[in-house]
Amino acid sequence: MNEPASQVSPPMDAVPAGCPFAAGAGPARSARPDTRVPGPTYRKPFWRPRSPEVRREIASLDARRDCQRIVHLLTNYEFPFDMQRSTEIALFHTYGSRSVSRLLDRTGEFNKRGQKRYDDTRLLIAQFMECGWDVEAGRRSLEQMNHIHSFFRIPNEDYLFVLWTFIDFPIQWMNDFGWRRFTAHEREAWFHFWCEIGRRMGLRDIPEDKPAFDAYVRAYEEKELVPSEASHRVAQATMDILAGWLPRPLRALVEPISLSLVPPRLLPAIQFAPPPTWVGGLTRAALKLRKHVKRYVSLERYPSPIEGSLNRTYPGNAYQIEGLGPEFAHRDGA
Repeated sequence: MNEPASQVSPPMDAVPAGCPFAAGAGPARSARPDTRVPGPTYRKPFWRPRSPEVRREIASLDARRDCQRIVHLLTNYEFPFDMQRSTEIALFHTYGSRSVSRLLDRTGEFNKRGQKRYDDTRLLIAQFMECGWDVEAGRRSLEQMNHIHSFFRIPNEDYLFVLWTFIDFPIQWMNDFGWRRFTAHEREAWFHFWCEIGRRMGLRDIPEDKPAFDAYVRAYEEKELVPSEASHRVAQATMDILAGWLPRPLRALVEPISLSLVPPRLLPAIQFAPPPTWVGGLTRAALKLRKHVKRYVSLERYPSPIEGSLNRTYPGNAYQIEGLGPEFAHRDGA
């Protein structure tokens, strides 16, 4: 079993062994944290879908030392829509673990406050994906996530499994549906970024490279990705959240479309039947069409920061980082 994450993670003001990302000083714990990410801000020419300067900067950076900046550029400029969708599917895949789902089901957060839990999780993760751990907003978000986890005894192997989904699923999504794939350089930076996040959450024995991590998770899934009533309840609660975003006539489409995008090995664990083949075919065809169009046309904001993004729980993004998560984990951010 892991010790509570907030007790074993390294000091949040320490410089990590890799990925230094010095940020300008801001107010230490203001209600509006500093979200300014060091480095240039790019604007796309009106005749192009994105600025080529972003890819040039990524290529010029070191995959280990500068992984925070690279992830910022990938998240805010290159793949904002794709990052959100792929990390959503990554989270959904974790519900297939009977160990993970037992804890999630026991808290009752999904059934009682499903939309809030979704928004809180998305905002915490999005902040440190955008800002890393040296900019105040990212540091405080990671600190708050560790604080929430400190209330539970979570096995190290469960932490590693969840961490792996955030490494693997975005890479696979870009392969299938991104307007381009991650380069080898970007994949390396992506891996180092999430491994450092894991270390700052107190995880032990993080595999040294992606193939070793893949092998570890295959063994974990053979043991834990088994049919579970808890997994079904958590997955169903998430489906209900997603359906609530749509007009009533369209809600029946949420389940088959969502299930067509998850790995087939997940379905028996969460006790859902496979969706009709034609639904999966149409869904993937639509995403592949978007992928080809996206190479030449993009209507997304540029950059696309978390501030100003839409969420149902906090209109106008009026929230404090230390107030995200279950009520018992709220803290005074002043």
